Amino acid sequence: MMFSGRRARRTLFACVLICASPAIAAQRAPVETVEISARPITQFQIGHDETRFGPFEFVGGLEMTSPARDFGALSALRFLKPGSDFIGVADTGFWFFGTIAHDAGKRPSGVKNFRMQQMVDASGRPIDRKWKVDAEGLAVKDGIATVGFERDQRVAQFKIDPDNVKAPIQQLDYLVPAHELRQNRGFETVAHANPYGQHAGGLVVVSERSLDKAGNVYAAIIEGPHKGVFTIKRNGDFDITDGAFLPDGDLLLLERSFSIARGVKMRLRRIYGESVEKGAVADGPVLMEADLGYQIDNMEGLDVWTRDDGALMVSLVSDDNHSILQRNLYLEFILHQD
Repeated sequence: MMFSGRRARRTLFACVLICASPAIAAQRAPVETVEISARPITQFQIGHDETRFGPFEFVGGLEMTSPARDFGALSALRFLKPGSDFIGVADTGFWFFGTIAHDAGKRPSGVKNFRMQQMVDASGRPIDRKWKVDAEGLAVKDGIATVGFERDQRVAQFKIDPDNVKAPIQQLDYLVPAHELRQNRGFETVAHANPYGQHAGGLVVVSERSLDKAGNVYAAIIEGPHKGVFTIKRNGDFDITDGAFLPDGDLLLLERSFSIARGVKMRLRRIYGESVEKGAVADGPVLMEADLGYQIDNMEGLDVWTRDDGALMVSLVSDDNHSILQRNLYLEFILHQD
């Protein structure tokens, strides 16, 4: 279409504003480099040198602090390189990236190259409304991050780019009826199943505490050859905060309990892989439980990885809720299979 005279000049001026303005054409959330101070944790049980706790052997940990205002609320962490480079999400709507450093004894010794970026909308604008970006669960595979969000319940996928994570490329059908998801008890676990198992590496999602009529926790296999809804047997007053599949196909769950009288507790439970199937009630044994007599806090994130010497490792992170009464922790264990 051709324009002339004053109308043409107005059209050209509008095009310059829309197409060339950095505020519109080059919207992106800045990536913030964050200084992290990490105090080593050498005892898991406070005041005791014991390292073995059931099948878990404590390797070491870090208490992380930072002067940066946005640091904290770490909800999930997954390694991009085993035990080293990681990606994570905070439930305040941030991505974070960094590297765990280890000393000569293979104990965690610090956090390097930590960066944060605010999640953005389709226009590239940072999303400031927490209820829209309450990120809780995370899985990574083939350069794609899959995130579970609470409150505005959804499971969305993003291309991983530590320099500029953009808006989601798609949303996935999570199969569980939306009305069954409690507002602040949605998908805390997003995990890829064993690539050689019955679900062929497909995504599995588990809610924190969205319960069916029998009191079991809603979950679903949303990818792979056997998609469908299942539940996980709720055991006591613990809620599910993350999970990852083990090499043998079992699902390792991180669980948390809190009361004013007892404070916070953490638990690790092994869910038998064969019970993770459509229509089933999955269950399995508790492997370890810890209270405030141990170096724990509000434990929310878990990943499983294999160390360069073949040891099967479990890493945990805590969410401090940006509270001066809570801590950001990183803990490492060997999971012995004998």
